Amino acid sequence: MTPARACAAAALVLLAAGCERAIKPGDPLRDLNRVERDRFAQGKVLFDSNFTPATGLGPLFNSTGCGECHEAPVKGGRGDEVEVHATAFRNAVCDPLVAEGGFVIQQHTTPALKQALGIDSEPFPPSATARARRTTPVVFGRGLLDAVPESVILAYADPDDKNHDGISGRPNRFTDGRIGRFGRKGFVPALDEFNAGAFSAEMGVTNPAVRTEETIGGKPIPAGVDPTADPEIDQGQLDLTNAFVRFLAVPTPLKLDRDGRRGRELFSQIGCVACHIPTLRTGDSPIAALRNKEFPAYTDLLLHDMGPDLADICLGLATPSEFRTEPLIDLRDAKAFLHDGRDTTLEQAVLSHGGEASGARDRFKALPPADRAALIAFLKSL
Repeated sequence: MTPARACAAAALVLLAAGCERAIKPGDPLRDLNRVERDRFAQGKVLFDSNFTPATGLGPLFNSTGCGECHEAPVKGGRGDEVEVHATAFRNAVCDPLVAEGGFVIQQHTTPALKQALGIDSEPFPPSATARARRTTPVVFGRGLLDAVPESVILAYADPDDKNHDGISGRPNRFTDGRIGRFGRKGFVPALDEFNAGAFSAEMGVTNPAVRTEETIGGKPIPAGVDPTADPEIDQGQLDLTNAFVRFLAVPTPLKLDRDGRRGRELFSQIGCVACHIPTLRTGDSPIAALRNKEFPAYTDLLLHDMGPDLADICLGLATPSEFRTEPLIDLRDAKAFLHDGRDTTLEQAVLSHGGEASGARDRFKALPPADRAALIAFLKSL
């Protein structure tokens, strides 16, 4: 190929990339094959279905379906529900209170359970040392986060702050030692495990992947209040729901104007990228659409100490003040911010950062008003 033809070919490639259709919230990954697209569509139906006591709901639950909480701006997005979690932190050891019903406190009961016990929600664990509020995050891009190799996550860890930058991220680990990455405390290692756990903890729907016995505060459920035989969904239904979540893409960030581009530079300059790593890359995968893909993640999937003002519960190795760096995905559609939804603007959320993020927060506070506005404009493009 002549140099002129090579330049022309390169120009066409760049033009095609620039014209590639933007991914909207709720869109599937690019490059899925026909079978995968079909499974995505079937899984979306299950994700958006509602359970009843006759089909497995409860007897304790937080929602009647995945799509009831993950609903805005489309299925797979955020919800306006706020959950209650609880654990006990004693002598630097975290107790998830499994013997008292576990750390997710279900806030609703089925009519049969209410009639049997006269309760409207799960009893709060008496041994808990802390209570937490949790908003519902988007699940866009979670299949990509699941496909990031552990070696990539560990490469960003610096638990002893050997580079003396004030940032000392470390991985959380599941009960079996695997590196966690899902949940606000980054406790659960794999996406399919997180989804299966959500069926059980959020809807009271048993499934083949979660074999824990249903209880009321750790005690057996009364006879006759749960009419559906276990497991209440089968592996095929679970697999299709997993496919929908796994194949949800990261929405394309909005095009930046000059202020937004300035804000992106400032986001890096003041140190936000020390934890909110702009891009991550997946590793090998049997799914071509997930294999060796770089995507805008804005997280390192590590735990960071966020200071006493944000502290709530422990979980796994995470102390009360440690949280996994939140992926900044579809931030433009968020109406409440931080793990508990305490802030209603992005500027408030930045200023609420403490602990390891204190330096970046203080540098943000010191910016001229125009630069602060530019950084917020950048965040609103994600």
